[in-house]
Amino acid sequence: MPDNFFGGLDFGTSGARISIINIKRELKYKNSVPYQYGFKNPNSWIDSCEKLLDNLPLDIKKNIVNLAISGTSGTLTACTLKGVPIGEAIPYDQACNENKILIESITVGEDHLQTPYSSLAKALKLIDKFGENIILRHQSDLMTGWFLKDWTYGEEGNNIKLGWDLIKESWPKSYLNTSWQKCLPLIIKSGKILGHIDTDLAERFKLNKKILLVSGTTDSNAAFLAAGLENEEGLTVLGTTIVVKKINKTPIKEKGITTHRVSEDWICGGASNAGCGVLSRFFSDLEIKELSRQINPLKKTSLNLLPLNSRGERFPVNNPFLEPILSPRPVSDSLFLHALFEGLARIELKGWEKLYELTGSLPKRIVTTGGGSKNPQWRAIRERIINIPIISCKKTTSFGTALLAMNAK
Repeated sequence: MPDNFFGGLDFGTSGARISIINIKRELKYKNSVPYQYGFKNPNSWIDSCEKLLDNLPLDIKKNIVNLAISGTSGTLTACTLKGVPIGEAIPYDQACNENKILIESITVGEDHLQTPYSSLAKALKLIDKFGENIILRHQSDLMTGWFLKDWTYGEEGNNIKLGWDLIKESWPKSYLNTSWQKCLPLIIKSGKILGHIDTDLAERFKLNKKILLVSGTTDSNAAFLAAGLENEEGLTVLGTTIVVKKINKTPIKEKGITTHRVSEDWICGGASNAGCGVLSRFFSDLEIKELSRQINPLKKTSLNLLPLNSRGERFPVNNPFLEPILSPRPVSDSLFLHALFEGLARIELKGWEKLYELTGSLPKRIVTTGGGSKNPQWRAIRERIINIPIISCKKTTSFGTALLAMNAK
């Protein structure tokens, strides 16, 4: 009798990934593809998904029973009522300052929504642009709807930045009187079964017609699931941006901080606009690998860089006008990379200091996932600056999403 398989799809900044596991949590298949039209174009997400499904081996296609999807937290797009994307998505790291006074008036006491990086700020900008006869969906929810051919639902964690309250399990009361509340999704908890895959879609890709779609999660929560964190451990995701997370006894509401509920734990943390994205502006992956070998991580540089990907920062400070500091650039490429690593490590340290200020504790060990977790020199620099032991986790976000699919209720 063939294995039942559980699938996890993750839509990141640069491309999409898939992991297929069995009931023993063994990874049976993985693949990734880059976006064809760029991250902001939702058709890139659909195109990459189609390629991943096309490339699945037939024996896996026929035996997938559950499928869940994760995506970047705070990337929002407008769609027609039938789920067809309208224009470009507004990415997680883009500030929208247009409706500041309106936002403050409808989010009294909700400090975490009073930031230009919130999904609420993005939603109001999209409504201004396209009108109210639309639906607003985050990356994970849009793609889950694509499999169901039903875009009714939104997963709770992906919609916190839009205003969903995890404790009250409701939208703010101030939303009830708005004409645009109809644009928002019906919220479902993460890990809940939503329904069967669309029959035509299953036939087109030769997939099991009984696949159940499971309400997904954010990419950083998927990384958390993949890492299998203990109570006294913290998580750093070193992807295009840096995300730090830790378990806390109670939820926290503050600008730049997001609190999620994952496997009955409260997970609080924040995401910087700095990360591996800034490294790729200057060096290829191969160059980073070769130049890193020339770095002595125990030595300090005299440079004090602030390597943001672009103007503006979300966490550990919330300032949409903060400018990157990427100069002076030394003649030596390895010294420049060394200084960038140090600048990123200082941002991570400030992130942990901010969480200490809010929660009263630091992790005793940091588990790291994402592309940057593979670099031993960067890890040593981080340990020197942060002064907390760091280990790398090789399991990917899509693996964590597959675990969510397997444990669906």
